[in-house]
Amino acid sequence: MRIAIDAMGGDFGPRVVIPACIDALTRHPHLSLTLVGQQDEISAYIPSAERQQFADRLTVLHADKVIGNTDKPSHALRQRKQTSMHEALCLVADGHAQACVSAGNTGALMALSRFVLKMLPGIDRPAIITAIPSRKGDSYMLDLGANVDCSAEHLLQFAIMGSVMTQAVAGIAEPKVGLLNVGEEEIKGNEQVKLASRLIKEHGGINYAGFIEGDDICAGKVDVVVCDGFVGNIALKSSEGVARLIGRQLRDGFSGSVFRRLLGWLVKPVLQDIASYIDPARRNGASLLGLQGIVVKSHGGADRQCFGYAIDQAVAEVSMDVPNCINRQLEKSIAIKYRLKRSP
Repeated sequence: MRIAIDAMGGDFGPRVVIPACIDALTRHPHLSLTLVGQQDEISAYIPSAERQQFADRLTVLHADKVIGNTDKPSHALRQRKQTSMHEALCLVADGHAQACVSAGNTGALMALSRFVLKMLPGIDRPAIITAIPSRKGDSYMLDLGANVDCSAEHLLQFAIMGSVMTQAVAGIAEPKVGLLNVGEEEIKGNEQVKLASRLIKEHGGINYAGFIEGDDICAGKVDVVVCDGFVGNIALKSSEGVARLIGRQLRDGFSGSVFRRLLGWLVKPVLQDIASYIDPARRNGASLLGLQGIVVKSHGGADRQCFGYAIDQAVAEVSMDVPNCINRQLEKSIAIKYRLKRSP
């Protein structure tokens, strides 16, 4: 397995990316990495001992330019040649790598991924999906910002892709899929969401649980939460803000008086477990589904450990061959539609 790494992306570039890659090579003996970016800068962060240890599993591909965090997608497309992000994606397109991981500009990564890798047949737009904590373990939510305006057909495609992704990566045989709405009743919601619900029901290959509300997202009611990118991004950022607020309040609550500090020391293991479980960084690594290749987006501000989580996500998707799993399900969907149209 070989994964291409955009070594220049994110807020910290090689300073964080290279140590995370070395950690990943240690965790995954079957993994090889190609670091794409400015060779001199990348080489400066690879210790000589690790350079020798992973000589046959760690290579560097030089790319002169870097796409900035503020560059517009249109600018990234025009100036794509010899950028680290574009060249890393080309490795996947050419079959020299099975996945790409980048912490760079999300809009640029989305645009370049569509341009270089193309969409799977039957998918109009890629969707961003990531794991979120729930009472029954992780759930998966999409779209998280790639598509602000979505049709009912797009939401159906998201439901198919999210279901397949959860089957492959989380190992859930028949994941429950819920459509995020302002209420559980069928009469609620806009026309787009109502039509999407009917399409998902008619599909037949999805374990559809119906509408869910915002407070159901972390309750573990469903395994896959489907929504448009506008709603999904706001819901995700809100939940991350709440997680950080809880962490700060707990720290403040057990500081001050001697009694409070003593009580905090006694319950510290429990608090650490809670903080670890709800920490958004623990689930760093959002996947761009619907492409003819695997692309994982790391948070731009990810540290060494968190960028490593994104690499682990890419390893899992390559192992389960997620794009082909989605493609097979799409072929089944086309066959179902064909039979429905021909039936009297």
